Amino acid sequence: MHIADGVLPTAVAAGSYIVTLAGLGLSLRTLDQRELPKIAVVSSSFFVASLIHLPLGPTSVHLLLPGLVGALLGPTAFLSIVVGLFLQSLLFQFGGLTALGANSLMMGLPALVCGFLYRRLRGTSKKSNALVGSLVSGLGVLLAALILAFFLATGGESFMGVAKIALVAHIPVMVVEALVGGFVISFLYQVKPELLGVTLARENV
Repeated sequence: MHIADGVLPTAVAAGSYIVTLAGLGLSLRTLDQRELPKIAVVSSSFFVASLIHLPLGPTSVHLLLPGLVGALLGPTAFLSIVVGLFLQSLLFQFGGLTALGANSLMMGLPALVCGFLYRRLRGTSKKSNALVGSLVSGLGVLLAALILAFFLATGGESFMGVAKIALVAHIPVMVVEALVGGFVISFLYQVKPELLGVTLARENV
């Protein structure tokens, strides 16, 4: 799920960059340097997962992880995703530099929404954390696919068919990511709950 150079109208690509820079600034303001190792690990996981593409008709699918990244990092998820997408574009030509703003919004906004929802709904038990983690992981894919369809639609009628196919193609990805997200959150709850902010949540109950 990467938008290539030349797909989006110039105004849309430029506008996306402006919004992305604003989001990046806000994300940097919330950055805690003590969280840098955690951000680096999550960013690396996002970077690697997004590189494995499976062709499906005129498009391709792969693990996206915006929901899981948001659940783990909260507001700094946007920074993590921008860095990952920039390196993918620079090193492997996945997506384009002119479309980096749009790709960042497509992944970053769902991550922020899912991170907020996870922290609001997770509770303090392993079961509730895993369930909410699963839900936001699936939701992250759905939101990213909807934003992708919107951006493709701005490219004109020739991209409308691709936009519809992309939406349908990511339904199985949504299911898979829901399962992956629930498993990862459940595992982290057992071995390293502070990565989820669970210790803090317990102290505030």
